[in-house]
Amino acid sequence: MSDPSSSLQALSARYGPRYRWLLMLSVMVGTMASIMSSTIINVAIPGLSQHFVLGQERVQWVSSGFMVAMTVAMLTTPWLLARFGYRKTYLGTMVLLMAGGIAGGLADNFSLVLAARVAEGLAAGAVQPIPAIIMMRAFEPSEQGKAGGLFGMGVVLAPAIGPSIGGVLVDLFGWRSIFFMVVPFCLTAIWLALKFVPSSAPGGEAAERGAALDWRGALLGAGGTLCLLNGLVELHGDSMLQATALLVAAAGALVTFIWWQKRMLSSGREPLMNLQLFGHRTFAMGSIVSFIYGTALFGSTYLLPVYMLLGLKLSASHVGTILLPAGLVLAFTIPGVARMTNRVPTYVLVTTGLVLLAASFALMPTVGLSASLGLLVAWAVLGRIGLGFILPSLNLGALRSLDKDLVPFGASAISFLRMLGGAAGVSLCGIVLEWRLAVHGDSLANPDTSPARLAAFNESFFFLAALCCLAIVAAWQLRPQRPAAGQ
Repeated sequence: MSDPSSSLQALSARYGPRYRWLLMLSVMVGTMASIMSSTIINVAIPGLSQHFVLGQERVQWVSSGFMVAMTVAMLTTPWLLARFGYRKTYLGTMVLLMAGGIAGGLADNFSLVLAARVAEGLAAGAVQPIPAIIMMRAFEPSEQGKAGGLFGMGVVLAPAIGPSIGGVLVDLFGWRSIFFMVVPFCLTAIWLALKFVPSSAPGGEAAERGAALDWRGALLGAGGTLCLLNGLVELHGDSMLQATALLVAAAGALVTFIWWQKRMLSSGREPLMNLQLFGHRTFAMGSIVSFIYGTALFGSTYLLPVYMLLGLKLSASHVGTILLPAGLVLAFTIPGVARMTNRVPTYVLVTTGLVLLAASFALMPTVGLSASLGLLVAWAVLGRIGLGFILPSLNLGALRSLDKDLVPFGASAISFLRMLGGAAGVSLCGIVLEWRLAVHGDSLANPDTSPARLAAFNESFFFLAALCCLAIVAAWQLRPQRPAAGQ
């Protein structure tokens, strides 16, 4: 039985109008921890590769394994909130995230490191849709842009500051220190949750035993994602037959997942993903943009640090320092753009952001060993300004068309699709990079960089720019439909 004093109504009465902002702050800290854990590992990948004597494809799974776990866990958030309420769900994710960080930092073999990353991914996936659900339910439409801007500014400070601190920690203490960075954030989030996060489920109702979790849907999602990522990795290996079999299995899992979700819905049971969401045109188009955008965004968070470490031969601390200005610019771009979401159409903001992001990737080949690092900083800043246009507008634009009862499912589904794209993006960037390196006769195992290596990285950045251009086509479909003639 939950404590009545921790219900949404009791906490709202105790803290008054400011309570919704205190609640947003509380979940922001935990989300910062989860986002930091997803991106900061990239500066430690070369160290992990050397410590465990692993190739680039294998060590890349510390990123991809996290993404797979996070992607599937996102679909369970509506069920977790209805079954356990905000507080228990949030506390559980923070404890699991912290345990994963500690276990990864103490691990003495790569399998344990990978298991710790999967645990962190499960926690990060379950927690990340929660802020969007709170934002859509606790704030009026006129305040949602402001709330999203403040929340986004706080959240992006994690990946902005994280690599800078992480790069210094790797240089001073080695790759293990990266895992421990989430611990203070998790402890702070737990303390805030005990004070401000309600025990209620979304809508203020008491959490209670309801429908069983759709385990078949979760297994289909996990199996399909694993087959997709492994199939992508095998594409540039020697076994084309194995790659084809895995990709066919992924397609089969997708078809079966959709069939199962429709069957669950038609029989009155609660599916893992409510397919009624995609009957809303704005949400459907936003989901397509989110998937492609996730592919480009997370692919770049893998590619850019590796480019600076192994292409430009910069130290880990230099990498963090170079990325810091771009992250800070992003943090301050988001609030300004968020205030525009009530006045400027979603498709205009999202398209503008994607154009800037594509330009930043396309211009990256102008950086070389002899160019000023200021040029690298400038292109990174340009890309982060683009992200500042996309982040606060895409989710709000996609979710506003939904009924309140569908908001938890919508926030979960669009996060799932963004992270599914992200999981594929990390693998795709690794595949494209290895492929282009092989074409140019180089390998990342070579200690020295070369023009051939830089050419391979440049072609990988062009690949990301092309993905952004594909997303622009989908984003343009977010514009309102004109009524048919005679209506």
